[in-house]
Amino acid sequence: MEMVSIVLILGVKLMHFPQMNPFSRIISGTMTWGGWGAQMSSYQMRDQIEKYFALGITTFDHADIYGGYSTEAEFGAAFAKSNVPREKVQFITKCGIQMPCDNRRLSVKYYDYSKHHIQKSVENSLNYLNTDYIDVLLLHRPSPLLRAEIVAETIQKLQKQGKIKYFGVSNFMPSQITLLEKEIKLSWNQIECSLTHEIHMFDGTLDFLTAENIGAMVWSPLGSYFKKSNYQTARIKKCLHTLCEKYKCLEEQLLLAWLLKHPSKLYPIVGTTSLQRIENAIRALEIKIELTDWFLLLEASQGNEVP
Repeated sequence: MEMVSIVLILGVKLMHFPQMNPFSRIISGTMTWGGWGAQMSSYQMRDQIEKYFALGITTFDHADIYGGYSTEAEFGAAFAKSNVPREKVQFITKCGIQMPCDNRRLSVKYYDYSKHHIQKSVENSLNYLNTDYIDVLLLHRPSPLLRAEIVAETIQKLQKQGKIKYFGVSNFMPSQITLLEKEIKLSWNQIECSLTHEIHMFDGTLDFLTAENIGAMVWSPLGSYFKKSNYQTARIKKCLHTLCEKYKCLEEQLLLAWLLKHPSKLYPIVGTTSLQRIENAIRALEIKIELTDWFLLLEASQGNEVP
C-alpha cells in the first residue's frame, strides 16, 4: 500500500471528543525509543518522528520516567530538529511516579501528587520536550494518598497558564476517577487492554469512561500474545490462523482490529520503533471484524464460550 493511502486511511479514522483536538487513532508510544529499548540517536529519533508524521501518526505518548528520566529530553531535542510543525502534533506525558534510578537517587519507589511535584514535573517536561504546552498530562498511577482537591487546584492553575491543555489519568479505576471528578473534569484514562487482558470490558471500566465522556487510550494493545507461550495464546493462535486467512491480514493487525471494534472508541498506543509495524498498525484500521469472529477470538482467549 502506498504511503499516501495509509495517511488517508488514518485520516478517515481520526476520532475526537468535543472538548479536544483530534488525536491520531493510532498513538505512538515512546517508552522504548531511548534508554529502555532501542537507544536511538538524535538523528534516528528525528527520522522516526518525520516518518511517523508522514504516515499520519500525530500523537506521541511519553512519561517523565521513560528511559530513567531521559527519553523526553532526547525526543524533544530530536523533534526540534525535525520538519514537523508543533501545532500539527500532540504530546502526551505522565507524572507522579518517583522511581529510583541513576538520574534520581531515591531510597524507595513511590507516588507524589503534591502541588510542588506536579508543577516541577510539568516544567521539566515542557523544557525537555522543547514545547510551550503539553496537550495531555496524565497522572501515571493512582496513589492511596492522592488528595483530589490539591491535584485539581494545581492542574487548573497550569491550564490557566496555558502549560497543559487537557488532563487525565492512567491506570485509574472508576471509583478513583469519581473521586477526582468531584474537583476537576478528566478527559482521558490510559489503561491496559487487549485480547489477553480484556477485564476492563467486563468490570465496568470502559462503560464508565464512555458514560462520562472520558477518552480511553490503551497501552499494551497486543497483550501477551507475542510475549508468552501458554494455553491461552495457543488457543488464540489457532483461531487467528483461520481468521487471518479470511481477512487477509497479519496476526497483530487482527488483534488491533479486535480492540478497535469496541464501541468505546479505544486509542491503541503502539510502542514500536519499527516503521513496518507502525504501517501494519495503521492498516488494521481498515479491518472490520464480523460480530461472530469477534466473539470467536474472545472465546479463544477466555477458554470458554460466553455465558
